[in-house]
Amino acid sequence: MLSFSPKAILEASPPSFQPYLRLIRFDKPIGTMLLLWPCTWSIALAAVPGSLPDARLLALFGAGAFFMRGAGCIINDMWDKDFDKKASFDSVERTKLRPLASGELTHFQALVFLASQLSISLGILLQLNTYSILLGAASMILVILYPLAKRYTYWPQVVLGFTFNYGALLGWSAVKGTCDWTVCLPLYAAGIMWTLIYDTIYAHQDKYDDMLIGVKSTALKLGKKTKPYLAGFSAVMLSCLTATGIMCDHTWPYFAGVGLTGAHLLYQLYTVDLNNPDDCAATFRAHSKLGFILFLGIVLGNLLREENSTPSELPKLQTTTGAESSL
Repeated sequence: MLSFSPKAILEASPPSFQPYLRLIRFDKPIGTMLLLWPCTWSIALAAVPGSLPDARLLALFGAGAFFMRGAGCIINDMWDKDFDKKASFDSVERTKLRPLASGELTHFQALVFLASQLSISLGILLQLNTYSILLGAASMILVILYPLAKRYTYWPQVVLGFTFNYGALLGWSAVKGTCDWTVCLPLYAAGIMWTLIYDTIYAHQDKYDDMLIGVKSTALKLGKKTKPYLAGFSAVMLSCLTATGIMCDHTWPYFAGVGLTGAHLLYQLYTVDLNNPDDCAATFRAHSKLGFILFLGIVLGNLLREENSTPSELPKLQTTTGAESSL
């Protein structure tokens, strides 16, 4: 039976191309999904009340998430090649097999492949409006900074949060032509908290090896206090999502989605074993479901909104009538 899973596609690819696919983590699409979900939330929030989100923009951002995530993986591995070679525990043994660390690809080959990923990403970005092009180009600073952050701070997950949730700003601007900061900032902050949650859990897989080789993370910083901190991050995330919904004058399915998101986070915090790498990995992967839950809540909530009855419409009409009468 034919399988079209990413892993099956990778294994069926020509042997000479497989290292390139592994370099961009083609067989591990969870990173692409975590990068994409904030984009979809923002696009759906910016949609005209009563309508579905723009399918063309969702497709563009899906492709952009794939290629930018690939570029990010290449940059990360180019910076971390020497660290990856030092992996000694089973939890990070996988890093030794990465194409640059194992010697399957040279630094120059990775650089050429990175150029191809960035070129395609630029082509996608150029399909958007000018404001979004400039906003998107600025995100490259964050993409480059993240691999360096874990050398100097125990909070590299914060830098990753700013990077992975940039779509919360870009999705809205792609629809509207600019950012409404009263909506975009709380959504962006919620996304940053979300990344702190899932990537701290992910980092607990590698904490022993990271400690030996000198890589810093929130898992090492928070240690046994991780779960209380994650509960705090979750509370801030849910508060910011609630504020976003209020600023958008959203309907009950949106807030139901936020509630389900909170229940999902609570269940994870109660059940995850931070000393079990396999359990941490499974909990990390489950966050893609969380992203979908919130997206579905936004879409359904927007379908219940009515374009001609939003609170801002009536004052606008009254102001126009007053201006006309004065003429």
